Amino acid sequence: MKRLLVLAAAAVSLFSANAQTFPGTKPISFVVPFAAGGPTDRVARDLAEAMRKSMGGGANFVVENVNGAGGTIAATKVAKSAPDGHTLLLHHIGMASAPALYRKLQYKPLDDFEYLGMINEVPMTLIGKPQLVANNYRDFENYIRANAGKLNIAHAGLGSASHLCGLMWQSAINAKDAMTTIPFGGTAPAMNALVGGQVDLMCDQTTNTSGQIEAGRVKVFAVTTAKPLSSNKLLKDVPTLQEMGLKGFDLTIWHGLYAPKGTPPAVLAQINAALKLALKDPEFIKKQEGLGAVVVADKRVEPAMHKAFVASELSKLKPVIEAAGKFAD
Repeated sequence: MKRLLVLAAAAVSLFSANAQTFPGTKPISFVVPFAAGGPTDRVARDLAEAMRKSMGGGANFVVENVNGAGGTIAATKVAKSAPDGHTLLLHHIGMASAPALYRKLQYKPLDDFEYLGMINEVPMTLIGKPQLVANNYRDFENYIRANAGKLNIAHAGLGSASHLCGLMWQSAINAKDAMTTIPFGGTAPAMNALVGGQVDLMCDQTTNTSGQIEAGRVKVFAVTTAKPLSSNKLLKDVPTLQEMGLKGFDLTIWHGLYAPKGTPPAVLAQINAALKLALKDPEFIKKQEGLGAVVVADKRVEPAMHKAFVASELSKLKPVIEAAGKFAD
């Protein structure tokens, strides 16, 4: 018993020391599963600056882009990193879709990470190349059916938000075989191909599409949220897919922050506290709103609620992805 008390006291002392010295002089790395310049990368860089301020300006944050395999390479890297709070994963909905998309994952989303809190939610938009003859969703869907087998849909890579959205939409309109799927190595090249007319359509986050829609370089046909984006000046009059007859279609791309399993509780608490302050930073909120994103301000900023939300998303996405029949090893 005495030995157990000594060990317990030592553990408390260690956690306390970690909290007092963290982060020290070592930088905190945000590992981002996608390419620099993409939607998730923008969120990470904005959050890194906001958290640097919320930690008193003494913390040094770096963003590390580890692209590939729909975010699973980055997630695996963080899951296997030292659990000291200096390597964090900033991931989107791919955290919940990966188990259904990939048969062989080297990590378990609910078991191999410490959950730190949700960051934001981002609507998706269904967009087409400017040369398409359709100008509204009804005509757009009719055009697709009339040209089955002749059109193609772009996405930013297996497991990306645009891939997931495209899968769900094609499944919802029973058009899985009506279009050829064209994968790209990131959001930017996929968008460039759409603007240039090399591909016909894409479904992607407002963080990536708003500027192109506003400039008239692409046509927007629908948003993927359950309710219209009435507070968004650019997209307030764009119909939802539910309004267009796709009952129950509701897809929002969210981002969350994760640490390797076993990170000391005191360090987790310090990171979570800094995250909460960052999410209230007016400058961060303004930047996110400018990208069409909504900063999370509910109980999902708490680790337990964040984890419960991801668990519910895992359950929701699994049957949809399996119905689409798109898998990778």
